[in-house]
Amino acid sequence: MNNYVIECTELSKVYHDATAKIEVLNRINLQVRPGELIAIVGNSGSGKSTLLHLLGGLDKPTSGKIILASKNLARVTEKEKCRLRNRYLGFIYQFHHLLPEFTALENVCMPLLIGNIKPDIATLKAEHLLDLVGLKKRLHHKLGELSGGERQRVAIARALVTGPSCVLADEPTGNLDTRNAETVFQLFIELQKTLQTSVVMVTHDMHIAKQAHRVLMLQEGVLLHSS
Repeated sequence: MNNYVIECTELSKVYHDATAKIEVLNRINLQVRPGELIAIVGNSGSGKSTLLHLLGGLDKPTSGKIILASKNLARVTEKEKCRLRNRYLGFIYQFHHLLPEFTALENVCMPLLIGNIKPDIATLKAEHLLDLVGLKKRLHHKLGELSGGERQRVAIARALVTGPSCVLADEPTGNLDTRNAETVFQLFIELQKTLQTSVVMVTHDMHIAKQAHRVLMLQEGVLLHSS
């Protein structure tokens, strides 16, 4: 039995339009170990985000398989796939995708409530994570009252609150200025080490990428070790 939190084998994704076949990913193999931070780099349009969407079960591959929690995502129902996503994965995006009508606390509670955690327990867990990201005094503020860096901290807390095996992060600091990006990323790294959560991160920032355990490059649909 392997010790990977998530893995994909011979993963390919092909899109068809009226005139052409576009091969975005070509037989990708990737194994993510517990507590490992992997950075994936590549040119714009190289398929980095597509790979994350496939790993998270948000899109279906043309061929190949993805194993999460010993389950082949292609062989489970949509309901089971949602359950696996909620239990084992966290997501962070360049644009935080938080819900503006809710407070920071309510946003972070959301994945727990979806997972049928009792509201009082969900609140305690969310408060703890928001405290860890330095937002103890901002629990009841809505997004319009938070800075860009604070919003991304809320997004990090939301991704980690369920205690996921792996976080899939798509340009997690790409929408921040250099100073805020470094501050938020270092916070993320500290939490990742403390919680021993695996991370697969897409980034264009080589300074950030080089702090990962492994740096991989997507080039013409093929995943390569970066020099």
